[in-house]
Amino acid sequence: MWRLVEGILVLCFISDVFCVERNTYDDLINTCLDGRHHKSKPGPESNLFNFCKPWKDRSCCTNQTSEDLHNTDAWLNFDWNHCQQLSPKCREHFMQDLCFYECSPNVGPWLVPVKMKIRNEKFIHVPLCETDCTNWWNDCKDEMTCLQNWGKDFNWTTGQNTCPVGKPCKKFSEIYSNSSNFCETIWNFSWKVVPETEQCMHLWFTESDGNPNDEVAQAKAKEILANHANNVFSKYFQFYYLFLVLFCFFVI
Repeated sequence: MWRLVEGILVLCFISDVFCVERNTYDDLINTCLDGRHHKSKPGPESNLFNFCKPWKDRSCCTNQTSEDLHNTDAWLNFDWNHCQQLSPKCREHFMQDLCFYECSPNVGPWLVPVKMKIRNEKFIHVPLCETDCTNWWNDCKDEMTCLQNWGKDFNWTTGQNTCPVGKPCKKFSEIYSNSSNFCETIWNFSWKVVPETEQCMHLWFTESDGNPNDEVAQAKAKEILANHANNVFSKYFQFYYLFLVLFCFFVI
């Protein structure tokens, strides 16, 4: 009996402490989302296209993917123009957002598993700089859509997103209450808007300035690993206490 209890305790300790998907610094900052077009590891690309160019030094998208996504309005069968054609200015922001999704190597600390045809992971609550969100909102608030959450509420029976019955097209400004509500809700809470006084991601950046999001991901990775180390320390003492209690119960 005692050997059985001992074995169970060891298994519980090992599963709690060691069985995590990404448990090293490199796992968190040097990884790509597990998606249909993503590379397995970020690396340089010599000729990324247009809005995806800033990620050329360390990218999760290939040259071909970056070009292909610029040449369609229905990437991954998702139609941005489900109510009417987006204005060129608004479309730029969605293209930058799409390049971030396909090319960014900085989302490792925010990845969670999902079961979808197009990906096995998604990022959630990535801190988006408030200014980036405001600019996106200001250039898109007069566009048309029928839904608040583009990540889960569309009708996909045709193989492409369409508005559900009973959901008429309205201006973004009638669907979303403000810029933060727009940025956080539109992609099912992939983004979390935060002020520039906090560590935050830029949706897009200029190629010559380097990737400012590297620093944000690195800081988050260190925070996660520090918390994990504290949890391991706490689990160790919980395990040790339980061990003593059971030892006293079975042996003494």
